[in-house]
Order: sequence, then C-alpha cells, then structure tokens
Amino acid sequence: MYKKVDANLNFPSEEKEVLKFWRENDVKKQCMNHNAGAKRFNFYEGPPTANGVPHSGHVLTRVLKDVFTRYKSMQGYFVPRKGGWDTHGLPVELSVEKELGISGKQQIEEYGVEAFIKKCKANVWKYVDIWKEFSDRVGYFVNMEDDYYVTYYDSYIESVWWALKEMDKKGLLYKGYKILPSCPRCGTALSSHELAQGYEDRKDTTVVAKFKVVGEDNTYFLAWTTTPWTLPSNIALCVNANEDYAKVKQNDEYYILAEALIKNHFKENEFELVETFKGKTLEFKKYEPLFNFVDAKTAEKGYYVTCDDYVTLTDGTGIVHIAPAFGEDDSLVGKKYNLPFVQLVDKFGKFTSECGKYAYQDVFSKNDEIVFDLAKENKVFKSQKHVHSYPHCWRCHSPLIYFARSSWFVKTTELRQNMVKNNNTVNWLPENVKNGRMGNFLENNIDWCLSRDRYWGTPLPVWMCECGHYHVVGSKQELKELGKIEGDIELHKPYVDAVTITCEKCGKQMKREPEVIDCWFDSGSMPFAQHHYPFENQELFKESFPAQFISEGIDQTRGWFYTLLVISTFVKGCAPYKNVLVNDLLLDAEGKKMSKSRGNIVEPFKTIEKYGADTVRFYLPYVSPVWTPLKFNEEGLKEVYSKFLNPLKNTYSFFQMYANADHIDTLDCEVAYEKREEIDRWLLSKYNRLVKNVNEAFLEYDLNKVTRYIATFVSEDLSNWYIRRNRKRFWGSEMNLSK
Repeated sequence: MYKKVDANLNFPSEEKEVLKFWRENDVKKQCMNHNAGAKRFNFYEGPPTANGVPHSGHVLTRVLKDVFTRYKSMQGYFVPRKGGWDTHGLPVELSVEKELGISGKQQIEEYGVEAFIKKCKANVWKYVDIWKEFSDRVGYFVNMEDDYYVTYYDSYIESVWWALKEMDKKGLLYKGYKILPSCPRCGTALSSHELAQGYEDRKDTTVVAKFKVVGEDNTYFLAWTTTPWTLPSNIALCVNANEDYAKVKQNDEYYILAEALIKNHFKENEFELVETFKGKTLEFKKYEPLFNFVDAKTAEKGYYVTCDDYVTLTDGTGIVHIAPAFGEDDSLVGKKYNLPFVQLVDKFGKFTSECGKYAYQDVFSKNDEIVFDLAKENKVFKSQKHVHSYPHCWRCHSPLIYFARSSWFVKTTELRQNMVKNNNTVNWLPENVKNGRMGNFLENNIDWCLSRDRYWGTPLPVWMCECGHYHVVGSKQELKELGKIEGDIELHKPYVDAVTITCEKCGKQMKREPEVIDCWFDSGSMPFAQHHYPFENQELFKESFPAQFISEGIDQTRGWFYTLLVISTFVKGCAPYKNVLVNDLLLDAEGKKMSKSRGNIVEPFKTIEKYGADTVRFYLPYVSPVWTPLKFNEEGLKEVYSKFLNPLKNTYSFFQMYANADHIDTLDCEVAYEKREEIDRWLLSKYNRLVKNVNEAFLEYDLNKVTRYIATFVSEDLSNWYIRRNRKRFWGSEMNLSK
C-alpha cells in the first residue's frame, strides 16, 4: 500500500517528520559516506563564524552547496563534506567587548589579555547549536559533528605558521612603513581585500580652502578636500606641472587654480582673468599655513607648492592639499620633495595634543568645526555637504582613516602574474567574474597587509631582535626548541608573547612582534590547514586538492576566493578550485538591500516555518539565476507551491488513490515500450528530454534552468496534459496493458 497524502498536507510539519527520520536512522552520515572509495569530487566549505546568527543569505549559499554536492554523490562520486568554523578576528572581539561592557584596546588591556582570550574562545561557540539546527532545517548535508576544522585549534595555526615561514624563505614576508586604511575604532590596519568589502555612502562637509600666498597681498591658492580633518596636518600643495593655471580676481581678492576648472567655481562675468601660466611656474612658491600647530623648525621645511602628474583636472581646483601621513599619493610627493612628516592624528582617529581645542577629539566629529573656524579667519572660499562612497570597516562599520603605520606584508605583487594565470584556469559562474571583478582585482593587486594590532587571532610568528635580525617560527616544535619550553604551549596571545628566543646574530633575546595576522589568511589556508598539513595527512591533502566546486556570495570574490587563490598559488602553484559558483545579493521585494535599519530583513527560520524548506530551496534558484540580484518576494514562494509542489503532491495523491484501489505493485507492471500507448511514449520522451536538459544544466551550474525544467515537466507535461488526458484509463475496471 502506498502512503496516503493528506489533502491538507502541511509541508513544514511533514519536513520535521522527515528530519526526525533522518536523525533516527543516521541518514545524513550514511549519505555523506556513500560511495566511499569511489572517485572523489572535492568540495570546500567556506567556514561561517559561529558567534553570529545565520541570515537569509546563508539559506541561498547552503542550498547551492547542498544541491550540487548531492547531485555529484547521486552520480556515483564520493563527496567529502567537511565542515569548518572561522573562529578568529574582530567579530569575536567586538562581541566579547559588548558582553563585558568595555570598548577599545585600552580597556581590553585593563581587563587582561589572557582573560579576554578565554572569553573569545568561549564566545566563538555562542550560536553553534543554532547554526547546526539551521543547516539541518534547510537540508544541508555537511559534517559539523565529528569531522570539521576550527581555525583557532593549534593544529590549524601550526599549518598557517608553516605557510608563513615558507613565504619568508622565498622573500615574500617583509615589514614596511606605508599609508594604510585603518579602523580607528578597532585600532588596526586593513588589507586591500577587506577595504573592498566596506564602502558605504556617507555625507561629509567638503571645503575649498584658501591658502594665503606669501608676499602677495590678498592672493590665495584654492585647494579642495573632502576630508577637512586632514587640513591641520597639511604641509604642502601640489599642482600638475604641465597643466594651465590661472590667477583670477573677484572683488578685492585674487585666486589661483586650474584654468580649466574656473567655470566650476566662478560664475561668468563675476571674475576677471588676470593671467595664465603653467603649473611648473608655481613650484616652490610659499604660502601661509592654515593652522599654527606645527613647530617653527618643521614649518620652515614645508608650506610650498610641489608638482606631480597624479594631480588631475577632473574635479576640485587642480590644486591638491598634501598631508603625507594620510594618503599614498601624498606620501610619494612628500618623499619626492623631502617634506617634513606631520601626523597630528593618532591610530584611534583622534587629534594629538598639539591640535589645541581639537586635541583628543574624534577627527570626523570635528570636520564642521574646522571649516567654521577657518571661515571665521577668511580661509574658506566655499563649503558644502557632499554624499560620497567612503571606505568603512567591514566589521564594525566605522569610517576608516588612511594612516602611515608600520606593518608586516606578504609580497603578493610577486605572485600577481601566476595568480592571473591560475585565475584563467577557473570556470567562474558567472563567467564575467573571471576577467571582471576578480580579474581586475588581481591585475591591480598590491601587497597584502598581514598584521593586525589586535588580540584574538593567529599570532604573527615573527621574533625580532633589537639588532634588526628576525626569525619566523614554522611550528610548535620549533618554538618549543628555540624558546626552551617544557610541556605544551597554546599558540595564542599572551602565551606566545612571553616566549623569547636567542638571536643567532648577536646573542640577545628576541621578542615576538605583538600583532596577530589577518583572519582571512586563516580562511585562505583551509585547503591544507584543515588536514594539519604538512605535519600529517600528506596523502589526504593530495587527494583533496584542488576543489572541484566551491560556492559563496559575490562579496567573497575579494575575500575568501581571493585569499584561497593567493595562498594556493604560493603553496601549490595552481588555483585551489576548478568551478566557482558566485551568488549575488538577496534583496527585498523592491530590490533594496536588506538591513535591520530598513526593517526589511527576511528571517530564515520564520520563512521556513511558514512555507517549508523545500519551497524555499526550490524558489531561490527558480526566481532568477543565482548570480544576479534576487528580489525575495513571498508571492514567489506561493507561485512555486502552486506551479510545482502542489501539482507534484496532487500527482502522487492521484496515483496513490488508484494504485491502492487496484492493489498495484509497480515492480510487477512492466510493459514493453512498443506495447505502450502513444501518449505514454510521448511522456517517456518528455521525461528523457528532461533528464538530458537537467544534466546539461547541472554541468553549467545553472539551477535556474534545472528548477524551471523540472517545474514545467511536473505542472505542464505530467499534471496538466498527461493525467488529464488519461483519467479514463485510470478509472477503467479492466486490468489490461493500457491500465
């Protein structure tokens, strides 16, 4: 007897019964171990951070991973699905700070680094049960029970240390002093791939400042800036030597700016063109500083006009204010002219003690006040509010500052050519990612800022001596031998900080560089670090590299996808993945980005509880190709139910009713193909075409085609056409070949 389907079947309730059956019979484990010993299809799980709850975007990524890994398993491949947890980094630290009611590095130090690290380690697992429940509820088969990797385990860290030591052997690890994007809230620098993930629109005050020309009455250079907080650190101006500049008169004052940009700042007939000249003629011309925060000796060496080709006439005035501490181009001009280095802002984004009434104040909070104070002294030509895309910390969303600081770098520019070559071997879905978002990022690659001035992370394994010699430690055993450590040691702060080793050059004691590394280096090391390679499991790593398939959101192009490619290009000389499915953002029904502030967040558990996981799983790729922005609309879920799930349920219900009535056993009802009626052969033809189309779509990693092929077959070919036109055959009383 075939099980009867309730006419009022509730999909969410039925799914819970299925989940119960899976648990009681260990179905998930059996499925994941299915085909063990057969040809492998390697899949890498991008590790989530378990100290935050899953959101609607995670439903899509987990569905994509599950569908393709199950499909390959159904084809006869052995598909290991090892889970993982991304456990280091700022998200954990920020969560612990909030839990403890503290904020910033000073209060962390006061609380105690060791106690803070222990809190971080516990916080990592805050929502792990919710993640497991979530993964089970959406039907994602991944091993999170007895075979998973954790990035804070010593075995994982040791593999990361090995990779860094190997990089140092090849001359790819170095300490440098550069202008870096820095988060004042977190007190640390960010890498270029982190920077790319954090742009947000911001309204700021812009100003065209008036710099008084020395020795010329009522004459001013005009320079535009979107960051008034950098003006106290101004030390020079810069023009393009080859462009035309002009002096214009308005009322009783004279202004100098690029001739091509006059119309942007002066109305016709409201100024007089006095003279024009090349930018080169302005070089070394002195001007008066806007503020008197710099000592006289330093001031003597600055406050004049410089020349550089980086100055363009696309906007502003054609004159750029130079603050070498806060911009890469400014820094290069400063070095070119040997300008004094003025940095009146600390790494926490506050003005230093030299800045008078602005001292110790947040720089962004003082923009308007700085402009107001300058205006009172007739040093402002004009100012206005300006909405622009500005880099923010991708973790805490604080606006970033560009800041000159000492950091450790991986010389990824040395790997650029090989990374581009390896990227070209990858099947990117969609294809335009290869030469677009990913390709462009690789072509413009800059060295990876590796070190972070934080606490909870893989410690930078560099011990430095005051003589300038340094040593990179590549394993726990090496550290124990060099540091003369008896017993075990945990590879985290503050434990490794207490270890000193003898300098082989001068015999003095070397201390560890206090930083931790970018947690993205952890994630990018997972192909080998998950197996504790090279310390063990060499054969397992060889079998599991590279991945045939990985999938994450578009934001990971310059996150996990990038760091995987960098590290694997170095370690193995090739790309770490063959096929990469990139899904775009999940938007609300109006096409707006989901956010708590807008109140348009779709809660995954509530949605699944209402419509069922199967409905949601089928809907997400059905509505549009997953690599395009997806407008999540509940009406679409209802459409999937009416066009696919309900016809499928009704088809089975129809079959069950008549099969049970006639005591049919399908295993005993085989009818030769040539004896079947024409409409039966038509349906078999449609079915075989469906199988062909679905397999081809799977090869293209196009679930939009897969779902639409299946939905059309079920609702149109099977339900609306075949069953409707064969009802009399089902109703017939005679058990003949036709029936």
